Amino acid sequence: MKHFKTLTPLTFGAIALLSLQACSPSNTPSSANTSTPTLQGKLVLTGSSTVAPLLSEIGKRYESKHSGVRIDVQSGGSSRGIADARQGVADIGMISRDLKESERDLQSFTVARDGISVIVHKENSIASLSDRQIVDIYTKKVDNWKQVGGKDAPIIVVNKAEGRSTLELFAQFFKLKTTEIKADVVIGDNEQGIKTIAGNPNAIGYVSIGSAEYSANNGVAIKLLPMNGVEAAIVNVANKTFPISRPLNLVTKVPPTAPQKDFIDFARSPEVNDLVKAQYFVPIQ
Repeated sequence: MKHFKTLTPLTFGAIALLSLQACSPSNTPSSANTSTPTLQGKLVLTGSSTVAPLLSEIGKRYESKHSGVRIDVQSGGSSRGIADARQGVADIGMISRDLKESERDLQSFTVARDGISVIVHKENSIASLSDRQIVDIYTKKVDNWKQVGGKDAPIIVVNKAEGRSTLELFAQFFKLKTTEIKADVVIGDNEQGIKTIAGNPNAIGYVSIGSAEYSANNGVAIKLLPMNGVEAAIVNVANKTFPISRPLNLVTKVPPTAPQKDFIDFARSPEVNDLVKAQYFVPIQ
């Protein structure tokens, strides 16, 4: 899938003119093979790095069913997804959290569910950490692994950058102000965080459970720590026993236009449940 290069409001305004031409006036969007609408043009999605890989795969499948359509997915964080949707810079924003009260002017559509997991290097002897220990580590009251039962080595604290919903939810759960977190390394997307932890045996971080579980099951040198005695696994997000979970949402500035709605409906349909599960997220149906 090619990415759109020139990110100007004028260009995106032109992109937003995705046309919907039905076979007859009575036709409505349908996944059936007969009497389906003809879609042409481009939809641009920007935002959450957690949601972006999933929507890229959903976009490819959607393109295969609508040869005249291109779905351009770009990450950058949930804050970007909100801002771009509001400003009309993107057709659809992607966020990995609920809307805030100040964002209720936007329309939100859940496509999957995920959780947030604390991760360490696979060779780290630590099997679990209490909430208090995690807070102390992230505020540098504890700065050596031996203080929490590990080896004598400095703890490298990896934190998410401002504007990332994963940071907001992590801080909210542990009742921390983001300014209280004392990071040694600041990362952006989940992939960067996972690579950082896998490359440093003394590091600790937190990322999407889906992203972490997928990486760990594919040989990346990380392990997910349980939370409050519950294993960090997407199955426990699905059964609602894992304490930090969140919706993965698409957002629009106003009620979706016909082209936006057709894609959003597809992204929320059982037709993509296999893609959601392949990315280690929880389908909504």
